[in-house]
Amino acid sequence: MQVDVVVVGAGLAGLVAANELVRAGTTVAVVDQENEANLGGQAYWSFGGLFLVNSPEQRRLGVKDSFELAWQDWQGSAGWDRLDGPRPEDEWAAKWGRAYVEFAAGEKRSWLHEQGIRLTPMVGWAERGDGRAGGHGNSVPRFHVAWGTGTGVVKPFVDKAKAAASERSAVLLHRHRVDNLVFENGAVTGVQGTLLADETAARGAPSNKTVVGEFTLRAQATILASGGIGANHDAIRRNWPPRLGTPPRQMITGVPAYVDGRVLEIAEAAGVRVVNKDRMWHYTEGVRNWNPVWPDHGIRILPGPSPLWFDALGRRLPAPGLPGYDTLGTLKILRTTPGLEHYDHSWFILTQKMIEKEFALSGSEQNPDITNRDPRLLFRTRFGRGAPGPVEAFKQRGADFVVADGLAQLVAKMNHLTEEPLLHFEHIEQQIRERDAEIVNKFSKDAQVNGIHNARRYLGDKLTRVAKPHRLQDPSAGPLIGVKLHILTRKTLGGIQTNLHGQAMDALGMPIPGLYAAGEAAGFGGGGVHGYNALEGTFLGGCIFTGRTAGRSVAQRI
Repeated sequence: MQVDVVVVGAGLAGLVAANELVRAGTTVAVVDQENEANLGGQAYWSFGGLFLVNSPEQRRLGVKDSFELAWQDWQGSAGWDRLDGPRPEDEWAAKWGRAYVEFAAGEKRSWLHEQGIRLTPMVGWAERGDGRAGGHGNSVPRFHVAWGTGTGVVKPFVDKAKAAASERSAVLLHRHRVDNLVFENGAVTGVQGTLLADETAARGAPSNKTVVGEFTLRAQATILASGGIGANHDAIRRNWPPRLGTPPRQMITGVPAYVDGRVLEIAEAAGVRVVNKDRMWHYTEGVRNWNPVWPDHGIRILPGPSPLWFDALGRRLPAPGLPGYDTLGTLKILRTTPGLEHYDHSWFILTQKMIEKEFALSGSEQNPDITNRDPRLLFRTRFGRGAPGPVEAFKQRGADFVVADGLAQLVAKMNHLTEEPLLHFEHIEQQIRERDAEIVNKFSKDAQVNGIHNARRYLGDKLTRVAKPHRLQDPSAGPLIGVKLHILTRKTLGGIQTNLHGQAMDALGMPIPGLYAAGEAAGFGGGGVHGYNALEGTFLGGCIFTGRTAGRSVAQRI
């Protein structure tokens, strides 16, 4: 088959690129190993968070933001340090970082609106940081949630891809697994691969790998938009960085099984430059899904700042290991602290009042009020009494949740969830008593308590996200809840090195004719736009920005 452009991967980045190409009048083949039910890829399952700077939603809530502040935060979080020597790994990543923050502070919101994407009035404060003005973290709330969550972000591009297919300006080739890039005279001229048997499994569920044939596609350009390695635990452990200590023996998985990194390995073997492979983004607040879709299916808790966080031995985590502050900083604490290397879990202890206001669960299926664009349900869920329905379901059915009226009973139940009883009631009680003593005043020396007071000065948090400060052992705030937390795999921060046109680089740092990359496969731009840390709300936006850039660049060149 001959088309103008082949796009490998039918996730958000690939569909955005395809949309740009179709608009420019080119013919496109979108190739994906999964069935039609999986159009939109990982993004479908997301909470729909989008990083925006100085938006009307922020200003309405009294947030003063600017490109300058956001760029300061991005640089402090990225910490790019591979900028010296020949062909530095971070050379293009840093350029992509500035370009993305400019996009987020400029036309991103209006462009999303043109595509049919709308935002809720909510602006969340994710990744609140490591406590340094110039360090990691968002200085202000920037996490804008799309109406429809991830489904609302993906749907316009899925609809456009299907419309293009019906008009024959695009062809959607499901169950086509790419195995090789085709090179002629140093240029990529297409892909070869395997035809897989038809599959009727639901979105996200494991699919068969039965081979029924082969295929070859020829094109003037190929865009790799095939995602990262988030479901490939072996690859994660192989690339685990020493700075994050010992790789966990057991992890749960935040993405479907098809996020296996195959195309990244194929590209690298063919001479494409893949950089920053030791940079990755895994959450420390994962819980096992009581209603799983894919193997080892985990869900991330999006916590407010109030739950107390303890390591596996029952010691309260130090800053920046606070709920919602510094994802990888907390992961480093849990994996490098002496004595913890043998344990792959930690604990939240919180009250009923906290879980009702502060717990949200990441995922489109865990937020039916926003996913279904139901304002009445949204109001009841976020402002009504009781925990949101999906949160309450995890509390009642989740294997990692225990509930008790008293602390001694709670600690005993928590110990039943581990192979050996590691928690000591007296030690836990002392730490909670010390923390509760700090709640009496509106000021404190406790970093977490100060963070709670700071959060409640932001109207959005005070209304919907942060419980009124109270003692954990206040009977009126109970019952007490313990949550066993696991490492949840998610994103690849490194990837194929690309220039600002989305062209993939070779081992010598030169663009490979005919080859482009976008989305997670490109480290969301340049092979590492986030550097060492992400500011959240940047993954969907990174797919959109790199897909749009690659699509437009290819359209101009063919």
